[in-house]
Amino acid sequence: MIRNVFLWGACSLLAARGVFAAPTELHDVRLSSGAASAQVTLYFSAQTSHQLFTLDHPDRVVVDLKDTLRAPGLRAPEGTGPIDTIRVGPRPKGILRVVLQLKNPLPARASWERGAEGVQLVIDLGSAPRNAAAESPAAPTPVLAAHAPADGDRDVIVAVDAGHGGQDPGATGRRGTREKDVVLAIAKALAERINAEPGMRAVLTRPNDRFLTLRERIQRARVEKADLFVSVHADSIRNRDVSGASVYVLSERGATDENARWLAERENAADLMGGVSLTDKDNTLASVLLDLSQSANISASMTAAQGVLAALDRVGEVRKRQVQQAGFVVLKSPDIPSMLVETAYISNPAEERRLKSGAQQEKLANAIFTGLRGYFESNPPPGTRFASARRATQLADADH
Repeated sequence: MIRNVFLWGACSLLAARGVFAAPTELHDVRLSSGAASAQVTLYFSAQTSHQLFTLDHPDRVVVDLKDTLRAPGLRAPEGTGPIDTIRVGPRPKGILRVVLQLKNPLPARASWERGAEGVQLVIDLGSAPRNAAAESPAAPTPVLAAHAPADGDRDVIVAVDAGHGGQDPGATGRRGTREKDVVLAIAKALAERINAEPGMRAVLTRPNDRFLTLRERIQRARVEKADLFVSVHADSIRNRDVSGASVYVLSERGATDENARWLAERENAADLMGGVSLTDKDNTLASVLLDLSQSANISASMTAAQGVLAALDRVGEVRKRQVQQAGFVVLKSPDIPSMLVETAYISNPAEERRLKSGAQQEKLANAIFTGLRGYFESNPPPGTRFASARRATQLADADH
């Protein structure tokens, strides 16, 4: 969700400021079909370059369009004839992907035309080419599907980060319980629960007792293309009577500090998850891009964190009933919604005892999972099973 919000916001704002020309826009998709052939016509504001190829398992024809955006409100037609479904979604680096999922493999060709309604890319499936000189055949060798929003069936990826580890034990309870041990157990239970849910997959930043720097944790989430990052901790305070859970997201001050760091080091920084590179941008443009990304990111983080906090409140005591904001380093990815969950106060003797219990660890993990699942159901990232399920529900509601 964050990536689409960022890309649309960035392109609109920058185009309005005259920083660069507006990209090509796909504003309509039409389908006509017979029993064993079909024609899909894509309508654009201007001609762009395209790549046509095929994927299998299931059979698909894919068109990647350079420097192209999907027009607001665009809806692909329902599948008919040999076409099962049509999906449209963004890819990194300004690519818009159109996926034609087929009931059976068919040859495919595409050609650019100009008609009364403007520039069109006509894709013929299963029919002889009408203008061989202008058409590009689909590559005959199947291409392995990437982690692609347009493919429509990928899992949402949650990076689960167990705080501390290795030579860093974190806080220690009165009975000697170490934070790094209990949060690893909770993180593993959370990852197991996520992996048991269709459409979700967990990635542990540290699956064992090892030390990672805070920025290594962020980097691992980015490498895995995580849709959300959750760091698990157990709080500590001098007053041993204090108890309860709390949830944090990044503060505006923390975001400003991190943006300054990215601007200073952008030659060595990875591209934003939306496919936008900072390396070739001047300071003003790079700052605008980062501000847009962080603003949308904090908003998404807050929404997800509120769901997790509500779920924790239903299974135990909550110390702070509002999501808190702070400048924790592990929350500073500018393009991955992130939260830090303080599951309990290990400095409280009663909570320390519960934290050591496998049953309590499962209870906390299930509560965090419930909040995360609810967030993805309401805010499904494009191209995921959650997005497909939400669309199917909306179509069913519209039919009634």
